[in-house]
Amino acid sequence: MGYTDLHEHLKRLEEQGLLYRIKEPVNKDTEMHPLVRWQFRGGIPEAERKAFLFENVTDSRNRKYSIPVTVGALAASPRIYAVGMGCPLEEINARWEKAIAHPIDPVIVSSGPVQEEVHMGKDLKSLGLDEIPVPISTPGFDNGPYTTCSHWFTKDPETGIRNVGNYRGQIKSPLNVGLYTGGIAQDAYLHWDKCRQKGIPMQAALVVGAPPMVSFAAVQKFPYGVDELSIAGGLAGEPIRLVKCKTVDIEVPAEAEIVIEGNISTEYLEPEGPFGESHGYMHPRELSMVMDVTAITHRKDAVFVSFISQVTPSESSVLKKIGYEPLFYRHLRHELSIKSVVRVSMHEPLTNLRKLLIIQMHNPSESEIWRALHGAAVFHVGVGKIIVAVDEDIDPEDPHAVFWAMCYRMKPHQDLAIVRGMEKGHAPPFSGASTGAVPIAHTHAAEDSALLINAILKEPFPPISLPKKEFMEKGRDLWEKLGLPPLKPERPWYGYSLGQWDDELDKEAKLAVEGRYYETGEKLKAGRKKMR
Repeated sequence: MGYTDLHEHLKRLEEQGLLYRIKEPVNKDTEMHPLVRWQFRGGIPEAERKAFLFENVTDSRNRKYSIPVTVGALAASPRIYAVGMGCPLEEINARWEKAIAHPIDPVIVSSGPVQEEVHMGKDLKSLGLDEIPVPISTPGFDNGPYTTCSHWFTKDPETGIRNVGNYRGQIKSPLNVGLYTGGIAQDAYLHWDKCRQKGIPMQAALVVGAPPMVSFAAVQKFPYGVDELSIAGGLAGEPIRLVKCKTVDIEVPAEAEIVIEGNISTEYLEPEGPFGESHGYMHPRELSMVMDVTAITHRKDAVFVSFISQVTPSESSVLKKIGYEPLFYRHLRHELSIKSVVRVSMHEPLTNLRKLLIIQMHNPSESEIWRALHGAAVFHVGVGKIIVAVDEDIDPEDPHAVFWAMCYRMKPHQDLAIVRGMEKGHAPPFSGASTGAVPIAHTHAAEDSALLINAILKEPFPPISLPKKEFMEKGRDLWEKLGLPPLKPERPWYGYSLGQWDDELDKEAKLAVEGRYYETGEKLKAGRKKMR
């Protein structure tokens, strides 16, 4: 078994025809993610998605980077994920179950490729994070570059137990990077809070480009106190090799690509965001942690790894889905002993167009929505068992888009209604079917009902977390120029405002794509708040 580092993984992907090697100059701030985004929004079948390796990276400040960037290299498709796991797709679930049941603790080694180059002191201050080509994930909306495939290593200050979590990191200055954990439920926040109570800063290390086994474990959710590196060892079948950081008391994978070391103040939090998140919208700005960088170490031939996330499907959703499924299945079926748990899927063609009806509406009033729903329910016998009203920006032909609207624009206790006394229409079960004597009837008993769902926006929402139209159009031009497979755009294929967006945020996003995001970082410092 064993495990590979990122370089060996990329080599295997290329050998199997799963890697696009891009030699043309590509701007990380405006072109990179829009280009790769087309792979997920352009009708490319999942099985045909590949990893991208950008070898000639530039930015909006006309800088050229010596470090290449790879996007989609861990989970652009389940097949790519399987290459990283070193096993066939059908064996992944069993591999996860074995790793959880039989974790293998990591081992400390004296040296590793990740510390081939070390930047500290004056050497660090001369360049800092500017050496690293961190892309802008959602050009036109994000207010700067964010690390996305970024595994944050922290320790419980009381027990010393390590935690590895994948959290985004906002690049705010050459020596400052934000850490957004999403709330107190995340282990890194719990570590920070314990350090705050002790009156000490929290030491941390941001790891980019860990061996794939480590990345697969880092994005999963395990109980507090579980060392993700032991799970990664279980996946690999051998201990993950670690080296000690240069300036903080943290151990990191010896074969990683890049490590950013630093201290996180527990005296204050700082505004962070907005950022396009995997729920499909721009996540609003929140107070969050910020790290003062004390050292950067990396391989001489380092490769920066970036997840393609935001609107699903994406690399992030594939990565989490493959790992989450066995975890949730195990919890429900084995730990809670719910033996009836199976995977259920609903596909539009199987409804025969009769039972699921979607009503697309443009800026309707509340009364118009309900009248439309009720009207559709009684218009024709047997049509409209489940009826959903959606906004104009939701494609009624796309069930994924409909479910998206239901999940974020509908509150069950307010937006559902059941209409009783309905006829089931021409549908099973048919009376007398067991004897073969199915009666013919013009009317049926009022034994069915209709479910009405109001999935219309009730208030302004953040923008859709995709690059703005102009950047996606440029990305498509670049895609076609590179001779990549024909695209079949799927709505939504670009980001647009749904009302919750102001001029200040728009200005910050414009500064970001112009390479002037440090101006935003300086402004955000004014929002620091003293923690009591």
